[in-house]
Amino acid sequence: MIVGYARVSTTDQCLDVQMDELTAHGCERIFQDQASGTNRARVGLVEMMQFVRDGDTIVVSRLDRFARSLTDLFQLLDELSRKGVAFQCVHQSIDTSSSTGKLTLAILGAVAEFENDIRRERQRAGIQKAKANGIYKGRRAGIDIERVEAMAAQGMTASAIARELGCHRQSIYRLLAA
Repeated sequence: MIVGYARVSTTDQCLDVQMDELTAHGCERIFQDQASGTNRARVGLVEMMQFVRDGDTIVVSRLDRFARSLTDLFQLLDELSRKGVAFQCVHQSIDTSSSTGKLTLAILGAVAEFENDIRRERQRAGIQKAKANGIYKGRRAGIDIERVEAMAAQGMTASAIARELGCHRQSIYRLLAA
């Protein structure tokens, strides 16, 4: 069976283009998600991974619709391989049922990870330079420390203060320890 998977990051985005591509590619069943790719517990993805069986092929329009990191991608592909399920990506012309497709996928994944590393390095360098120039001071405090201290002085617990202020208990502990 040819099974499709389509994903967009938010509910504001539309799945129509991916759905049309997957239907044109012969997908008999299409699973879909409207959720961030960083979340591996996406309902459609989990259902699809449980649905597919030996001999099936999963088709996606683009790699980033299936997985957000190289590690995540290879974990998913390993799981599919153990089930005897092939993987195809329409836009990147990848088909894991062939050795060439597996090689292409490994190269593309390595290049994508390299690009992400370079982007992170540039971002870190920019932040360090901005900090050195006194421009970047990090995120503004969202919790009024005087209020936290006053509440703690009244005998309120960190959990109670956190509930009252709508923040995490650990944030209160950090503020009180400073």
